[in-house]
Amino acid sequence: MAMSAPTSSPHSLLLQNLNRHHLPTTKTISLHPSPRPTKPISITCSASAQIHDRPAPAAQDRVFNFAAGPAILPESVLRKAESELYNWRGSGMSVMEMSHRGKEFLSIIQKAEARATTQFAAIPLNLCAQSDPVDFIVTGSWGDKAFKEAAKYCKPTLIWSGKSEKYTKIPSFDDLEQNPHAKYLHICANETIHGVEFKNYPTPKNGLLVADMSSNFCSKPVDVSKFGLIYAGAQKNVGPSGVTIVIIRKDLIGKAQEITPVMLDYKIHADNNSLYNTPPCFGIYMCGLVFEDLLAQGGLAEVEKKNVKKAKILYDAIDESKGFYRCPVEKSVRSLMNVPFTLEKAELEAEFVKEASKEKMVQLKGHRSVGGMRASIYNAMPLAGVEKLVAFMKDFQSRHA
Repeated sequence: MAMSAPTSSPHSLLLQNLNRHHLPTTKTISLHPSPRPTKPISITCSASAQIHDRPAPAAQDRVFNFAAGPAILPESVLRKAESELYNWRGSGMSVMEMSHRGKEFLSIIQKAEARATTQFAAIPLNLCAQSDPVDFIVTGSWGDKAFKEAAKYCKPTLIWSGKSEKYTKIPSFDDLEQNPHAKYLHICANETIHGVEFKNYPTPKNGLLVADMSSNFCSKPVDVSKFGLIYAGAQKNVGPSGVTIVIIRKDLIGKAQEITPVMLDYKIHADNNSLYNTPPCFGIYMCGLVFEDLLAQGGLAEVEKKNVKKAKILYDAIDESKGFYRCPVEKSVRSLMNVPFTLEKAELEAEFVKEASKEKMVQLKGHRSVGGMRASIYNAMPLAGVEKLVAFMKDFQSRHA
């Protein structure tokens, strides 16, 4: 769905927390093809159920899921979806049965609009010509994938890469040799695999910054006015896989290359309110419930405080383990969402994952490309989950050091 950013209505609270500015020149659109597995959503929603402290899962049927994505969802959101699954708000049908053009679903998509590896191609196709230069800062695997895909549709230049240092840092922005003619500068704001996160953002020489925020979207306030385009898969922090959020400046819409497939043309989705084709209706509905949850917590400023607290507890446990656990990422750019770590005795890593699983802490094995362990502690991960993991880590160390 294409829409102007809300200004003063109660529904605009989340966007204001994300952005800290009113941006009538920004549109949020839903795209049904995606760059990393996910679909766009509108950031408008109404606050309803009051959700305060994130409850721990019920011991008998829930685990602490540390997966990088699809990831944990708020329990309150799952409970509400469960209660409305059979008969959505008296409509006599499930959201999964509704016509995407019927009045019932239109009320849902108007509150929560919306996938994101496909965006790796959609962005250069929409923002530049095949002969145009584009700058890339690559701080991990996802940035590298975006760079390689862009080479099919424009002339990207790799102005900095952390590959030689195994993606453990972010460069000084002052030292970057940008092309003043580049159409945009692309970054991945948070690298899910390597656990590297931008704490502030570079200023492109041409004024247009593009960011993949798939794994830290809605984890903290962001000044949207610094960006020409933000895109994010929903399956980390805001909903199930199959939904992608794209926030784009209005003046950048309508300039797609002639070869652009219709389903990748942002103007098509903007002109059709993200309903050009049948959208992932249930995924959009779930994202709307997550936005209600974020608002009920007090917005993104409050969510960020919780995320900082959780991450500090886990990183402190690693740093204070006297080398038994190690995080390779430079401290100043450690991710609040994805915490990779290794064991001093690598032969114990499989046992660590196995024992943790028995204690109902799952998906702690690191990505196959880097090994080790990784704890993804997105918004929906309760503090109790991180505390239980840290207690387990200390016990495991006491038995194996």
